[in-house]
Amino acid sequence: MPTRRQFLVLSSTAALTGLLSETPASAADVAQPYASYWHPATILDWDPSTDRDARYNRSAVPLAKRVVPARPANAHAHPNEARVQALVAYAPTSGNPAQGALDMNYYATNYWQYIDELVFWGGSASEGLILAPNPTVTDAAHRNGVRVIGNVFLPPTAYGGQLQWVRDFVRREGDRFPVADKMIQVARHYGFDGWFLNQETAGGNTQLANDMRDFIVYMKMSGLRVIWYDAMTDSGSVSWQNALTARNRMFFEQSDEMFLNFWWSTQGLANSAALARQMGRSPYDLASGVDVESNGYNTSVGWSSIFPEDKPHVTSLGFYRPEWTFKSATSPADFYARDNRFWVGPNGDPANTTTTANWKGVAHYVTELTPITSLPFVTNFNTGHGRKFAVDGTVRSAQAWNNLSLQDVLPTWRWSVTGTGTKVTPSLDWDDPYDGGTALKITGTPQSANDVRLFATSLKLTGGSQFEVVHRTGTGPSRLQAVLRFGTTERVLDLGGVSGAWRRSVFPLGEHSGATLTEISLRVLPGAALTAFIGRIGVTNPVMTPPAAPSGLQVEQVSRTDATTVSARLTWTRSPGAIRQYRVYQRTGSERIFLGGTANDAYFVPAIPLNTGETAQVEVEAVSEAFDVSPPASCVISLEENRYF
Repeated sequence: MPTRRQFLVLSSTAALTGLLSETPASAADVAQPYASYWHPATILDWDPSTDRDARYNRSAVPLAKRVVPARPANAHAHPNEARVQALVAYAPTSGNPAQGALDMNYYATNYWQYIDELVFWGGSASEGLILAPNPTVTDAAHRNGVRVIGNVFLPPTAYGGQLQWVRDFVRREGDRFPVADKMIQVARHYGFDGWFLNQETAGGNTQLANDMRDFIVYMKMSGLRVIWYDAMTDSGSVSWQNALTARNRMFFEQSDEMFLNFWWSTQGLANSAALARQMGRSPYDLASGVDVESNGYNTSVGWSSIFPEDKPHVTSLGFYRPEWTFKSATSPADFYARDNRFWVGPNGDPANTTTTANWKGVAHYVTELTPITSLPFVTNFNTGHGRKFAVDGTVRSAQAWNNLSLQDVLPTWRWSVTGTGTKVTPSLDWDDPYDGGTALKITGTPQSANDVRLFATSLKLTGGSQFEVVHRTGTGPSRLQAVLRFGTTERVLDLGGVSGAWRRSVFPLGEHSGATLTEISLRVLPGAALTAFIGRIGVTNPVMTPPAAPSGLQVEQVSRTDATTVSARLTWTRSPGAIRQYRVYQRTGSERIFLGGTANDAYFVPAIPLNTGETAQVEVEAVSEAFDVSPPASCVISLEENRYF
């Protein structure tokens, strides 16, 4: 990536003067940090101490543990067999903002329960061949127990590929591979889990193939995962096998997994699985590729070749470009409807995937997984993008946004409602959030008691554990109950009361100390038409003291974006303890305006409105996993008049 000039480093807690470039427009361009990308030669010069974007591209969320639910939704789906890879391009290689943007239109991946690995797809001859994931995707994936993989695309010559780039990629220095060393450093610094190697440049020979194999061996020694794409063969030529064969087994042998090209056959997959077993490998280390970039769930797929009826799965599944559900949508609601159909099927219920349609949804074949395995667990149903941003029931920003770092763990089952007769309809709503950009909305006139299954959990409770829920309805009794399941027993909690505003209810769970909470549902009792919003659900062990404020708040750079607005790079020192995220506000008198948030210790604020005196007071607060909030760290950005042109 190009070297970027550092404009300004300032200290916190005092009035600060920002010095801007003589050319404000270009300064604004430079201020925005982007995900990192390189060619093989340019990555050798990468150094996180000199790359100004490096700090903004770090993920701070550890990979969560996931388990199979105690009561999976779909009896047809198989647990612990096929895995699912998703190869997703969120933006062009050179255009992936590091920390979100002021725009709701984004592929907010949120069916993580069916995904095992996400490959951050990209790379091009003109931009760069090696692409590191941005931290927002890694944060969201890790919170859901999903590994994130960076991508290497060595393109066909028809797309600008050069054989010299392949040679540069696998060049040795003694017993080292310099490019591999840098890729290992990148992954460790940024906090993602491995690399997907897609070598499609023709013209290689046996020596180049052997060098690539040795490159994989070298990279695997670091502990990173390596996924190989079925293109290059043992002769160095590019010849898609669409199977595991003698021609590509040398690469699979050294990799963690291999993504099989799209033109596979039933017999080819069966032979691949048999050969994998002969090699002492799981057949589920092979992902049968399905290209859904153009047609999504209208793609013709030979599902029975991968998932034969009443037999074990043959291989794993690899989706190429499932963001079709977003790219083809006409609105956020349309995107969510398409995404639900893609992952869950046309019935919109993971427990009921029986249909004559060819595309039955991933939930028909693959059992969902849950990352809710340790206390505290709190969700505000935040999807990671929205039309506004609320904090504790008050809208603190009317600006549209996207930032997957702020995404919560969303319901395990979307949507599974039990009952007879007319049922209620759950959905995610962007108009009335409680905290973040989204709330759970339940509407309808149920003719019987309806149970809306929400979260599969594996939470061992203590004597101090408590359950909380924040909800609101119109006038009249809410007719809502929370149903907590412990193995085969249930505890029903009445949320009743008249509630026109957000209402928080807390229930002690000390009597269940030592027990494992396995499921959280909401029950809607029969009656008149209901519209209810659920803003938060949590299981916590309350703490007496909030987290400490972040320290060392600094303004690293300020750039004017227009006559009344600036952007700024902020950094700080993390608060001690487990912090879920940091939230950034602008204070104007008694009013606080939400400017953005991150799990990181650095954040780019894209738009800060200036006061009449060309100043802005900015605050940063730490938010714990239970959404306890620290006192704010504060600074004032003061911009001298006539400094800008």
